[in-house]
This record gives sequence, structure tokens and C-alpha cells, in this order.
Amino acid sequence: MRPLLNTTASAAFCLLSLAVAASTLHAGDNWPRFRGENGSGISSASGIPVTWTADQVAWKVELPHIGHSSPVVWGDQIFVTTATEGGKTRFLHCRSTQTGAELWQAQVTLGDSKKHLKNSWASSTPCTDGRIVCSLFADGSQQLVKAWDMTGKELWTRELGSYESEHGLGVSPVIEDGMVIIANDQVGPGFITALDAVTGKTIWTTERSPGKTSYSTPVIAPDGTGGRQVICISESSGVTGLELKTGKVLWQTPKLPMRTVASPIISDGLVFATCGEGGNGKYFAAIRTELGLDPAQRIVYERKTMLPYVPCLISKDGLLFLWGDKGIMVCLEQATGREIWTERIDGAFSGSPICIEDRLYCVTEDGQVVVLHAGPQFRELGRTSLGDDCHSTPAVAGGTLYFHTFRHLIAVRGK
Repeated sequence: MRPLLNTTASAAFCLLSLAVAASTLHAGDNWPRFRGENGSGISSASGIPVTWTADQVAWKVELPHIGHSSPVVWGDQIFVTTATEGGKTRFLHCRSTQTGAELWQAQVTLGDSKKHLKNSWASSTPCTDGRIVCSLFADGSQQLVKAWDMTGKELWTRELGSYESEHGLGVSPVIEDGMVIIANDQVGPGFITALDAVTGKTIWTTERSPGKTSYSTPVIAPDGTGGRQVICISESSGVTGLELKTGKVLWQTPKLPMRTVASPIISDGLVFATCGEGGNGKYFAAIRTELGLDPAQRIVYERKTMLPYVPCLISKDGLLFLWGDKGIMVCLEQATGREIWTERIDGAFSGSPICIEDRLYCVTEDGQVVVLHAGPQFRELGRTSLGDDCHSTPAVAGGTLYFHTFRHLIAVRGK
């Protein structure tokens, strides 16, 4: 494996003055990573409308280039990425949550690279902890993670080595306990790494078996003994629990049968993971995350039909919602996997659902926001057009719902 190279000096003193201000913001007011707090897709917001008209949109701004990344929000700043055709130039945009006006933008130059038809050259979602904002970029030969302070000053860059993927980049970085954690499961040499968020220096790196490139973003789970673990999934390494502080492998399932795209979620001591191919989910498992189990005890139940491939799952009030790429929606009893209902929803989906109060929000590829009741009876509550194609996942923070379509950033205020 190629060594990780520190290419710019740190600027830790810039972060210290921001940390005090950041600490005054409650986590529920922010959306710091892909699918919000710990990737759950769950929001504590209230008053978000089910449907709305154009005159109820707080603001809608056009972005200069296309991207499929989700917005992330901290305080009065919203971050999103875009890229030029071919991916030679990538952008991190910082916009005002009040007006959508540009506060600053950063630019990264890379080589041309290929991607899947449904992917973009800006699909990796940034992450922030209110002190720094990080983003991941890759072309056919290299992968970079870069960090800026909240004013747009570049703090550090790390080169993560070569990147081999037939579909382009999809995984997103996360920040946890002052560490930027990156899952780099790919065709070439793979690893999971944790970098110091202030300096970019390596805290730990755990090597992984090469295999089909994974597009799944890690989540964090308690280990049952007072510690915490990073949960990663990939075809070649299965579902794995790594000690958060050291990267030590705590447990691991056998390899998964196919590629992982959807990110896992954690609920009630279980991790829920899917894999698939050809635009369809093919395998799903509910897996215990506690330490010290016999491998045969890890898998609680499995499922092999009517599964999502790209969209992530949602857990709500003991129910598990599986929102399929082609509009097949399944509700399971979370503890047992018992099927409660299955319904067809009109539309194709490349983004993931989020849950606000008792409602699920997800966007069709042609930009229709579909809202369902998150309960034991199926109900479609409404649809609203965004006026642009969309492959990204919504975000909600500070009482506002945000969408990143192909070329726009849109804010819908709650009551």
C-alpha cells in the first residue's frame, strides 16, 4: 500500500478560535455528514411541510456545475460539491443558509476520469464538525482528502494513493471524535484510515482486502463495553467492526456476495446492510454489533428479494423501511424481519430517504419529492416537483429542508 503523504502544513491555530463558536451549536441544529447524525437519515425537525408551492420555497439558486453530493449544514453555512464535465475541476461551495448566496468556494484540479452513467464527478458528500469542513476527491490515479476552516482557508491535503473504480467515487468522509474517517475499499489496495481533523496526520490505518469498490459510508456504533466502533461494509471484507480509537478489527462477517453501494444504518444493537448488482439489491442482513459473539450468532436474519441497491435504509419506531431503486417499498418489523407491507411507488430513485417526524422524504431521479407515512400502514402523503433531475439525498437543519438537484440548491422552510 502506498504511504499517505501530508502535502500541506496544518493551521491548527485557525481552528481554536472557531471551536468555541462551534460548541455553542446543538448537533440537532446541524446536518454534519451524509444523511445527518451518524448517517441515520433521522431529523428532529418539526413543521417541515409535506408539499409546497414555488412561492413557499425560501430560495433556489443555480450552481455552476453538476453534482450528486448531499448538502451538509453547520449553523448558517451549507456546503455542497460540483464538478466540470470529465471531472478535471471539482468545487466545494459554501453558501448562506439564509439566502443561498455564495460565501466562498474552493477549487481542486484533478485528471479526467470515467464514471457510471448515474454517478457524477461530485457525488462524495462533504463533512463538518463546525471547526473544519472536509471533502474527498478522486480521479483514475489518485484520491485526495482536503480540509478547510469555516472561512475557506485551506488547512491540509492528504494523498491517499491510487484509486481504482469502474463507477467513480461515491463514499463520503465522516468526522468523529476529532478524526476524519475514510473508508477506502476498492479494486486496488484498500484500507480504512483515521486522520487528525486539525492536522491531517494519520492516527491509524487498517488494511483491507482488495475487491469490488465500495460506495458505502461508515457509521459509528457502541461496542457494548463502553467503547465505540466504526462499522464498514464491502464485498471483499463483509461487515466489519473496527475499534474507533485504534482501528483494530473487533469482528468481521464473511465477505458479501456482491457490491455495496448503500451505507449501513445502526439501530438497537443491530447493523443493517445491503449489497447488489445491476441496479438491484440482492442480499440484506441484520447483524449484531456487540463484541464476543460466535460468528454464527452475528446474523439475526437475512433477505434476498425486493431490496434497495443504492438507497439507504431508514429505522423508525421498531420498523425498517427499504426504499427500492425502482420504486418497490418494503416495511419490515425491525427485530425479526417480518414483512409488514410491500407497495409500489411511481418513480426511480438514486438518492436515499430521510425521516422527519412520522414522514419519509425521498426524491425521484426526475426531481419529484415523494413523501410517505412512516408507519405500519402504507400511505403516500404527497409529491412536489423540484423542477430539475436529482440523484442526491435531502438534508434538514435549522428547521429547513434542503435539496441538491443536478444544477440547483433549494431551501424549503418549515413553519
